[in-house]
Amino acid sequence: MADDGQKAALDRETLERILEVTRQLARPLDLQTMLERVIDEGRTVLRADRGTVFLYDPQTDELFSRVATGTDTLRIPADRGIVGESARTRRVVNVPDCYADPRFNREVDRTTGYRTRCLLTVPLVGYDDSLVGVMQVLNKEDGVFGEQDERIATALGAQCAVALQRARMLEDLVAKEKMERELAVARDIQMRVLPKKIPELAGYDVAGWSRPADETGGDIYDIIGIDGRRLVLLLGDATGHGIGPALSVVQVRSMLRMCVRLGAGLDEAFENINDQLSDDLASNRFVTAFLGVLDTDTHRVAYHAGGQGPILHFHGAAGRCEWLKASTMPMGLMAGPPLGTPAPRELAPGDILAMITDGVYEYENASGEQFGEERVGALIRENRDDPMSRLVERIVARVEEFAAGAPQKDDMTILVVRRL
Repeated sequence: MADDGQKAALDRETLERILEVTRQLARPLDLQTMLERVIDEGRTVLRADRGTVFLYDPQTDELFSRVATGTDTLRIPADRGIVGESARTRRVVNVPDCYADPRFNREVDRTTGYRTRCLLTVPLVGYDDSLVGVMQVLNKEDGVFGEQDERIATALGAQCAVALQRARMLEDLVAKEKMERELAVARDIQMRVLPKKIPELAGYDVAGWSRPADETGGDIYDIIGIDGRRLVLLLGDATGHGIGPALSVVQVRSMLRMCVRLGAGLDEAFENINDQLSDDLASNRFVTAFLGVLDTDTHRVAYHAGGQGPILHFHGAAGRCEWLKASTMPMGLMAGPPLGTPAPRELAPGDILAMITDGVYEYENASGEQFGEERVGALIRENRDDPMSRLVERIVARVEEFAAGAPQKDDMTILVVRRL
């Protein structure tokens, strides 16, 4: 009878301890502090020497430790070892003699010099029955873990799982809000490098427009006036969209501006920008770009189209669209690519040169049909006499009408030049 009363008293004491842990875990704590609190309370309540909390990463299907007393960070597949078994079965795994159990991985002990005698592994399951992680405590102070320890660990694990889930959700929310703020700043910076004012050039009308698919995009355009009679024209499209490609195209724009300031010619500018990108970008990254110079004395546009195409030359007198292919490989694929010598485009009165990224041509409606080149050509033919800014507006409006609410999946950029 005395033993039963002692056991009952111990159960009440433990229950009060778990309730106190629950109150402690209800406080608003960051994830790292919460993890430390969970493992400290787990060791105290279960009278264990060491402990580890493994969080579950559903993206990689791995368990990884953010807090491991006495060890470095661990990352293991979610179906391996004792912790993997606990995660998979959602059950407590009690190992009284680790070195007699074939599931036990002795490598950590060999690395740390620590001797694991026994361990108790508890699945941490959230309020929505999702796996949050696994808690593992090592070496009970006065022997091995028993059935009562398993019951205590199960009750403690349920409270810890909900607290960790809440802290993790809060951490994700804070990280998301921070990322959104940073993306908003990045978008503002990217939009600011677009031309604020189109240079005026006698006898020509020029307009440009760009809209990223995400907060930041991989498209850019630039229009640079030189000595009142020439325009440098840039249309760039980096692989993908987001912060990385946005940095790439802003880099292209900055290098081009520097080349212009230093008086570099068209070929020299293209080669230098390409070679620098080849050094800077990963092997699977590149930038398709149209780089041209309009000379109003000769009414010619000398250019290189590095992977950028099609380029549309609308012949006003004939009302005919001529589609030009890329003249060389994209920027950044390799140093010193063969540039070739594409014939300069001579602009007759009424001619329009349109550089448009594939986000416009390949915009799909709900049926999977692309907007396509024919619709772009027809729009330019129909609106050839409008100001170029109005032509750009009509193209954008027609694309949106065609999409009928289908999401924009790629960045869209338009740069048009018309000889009056």
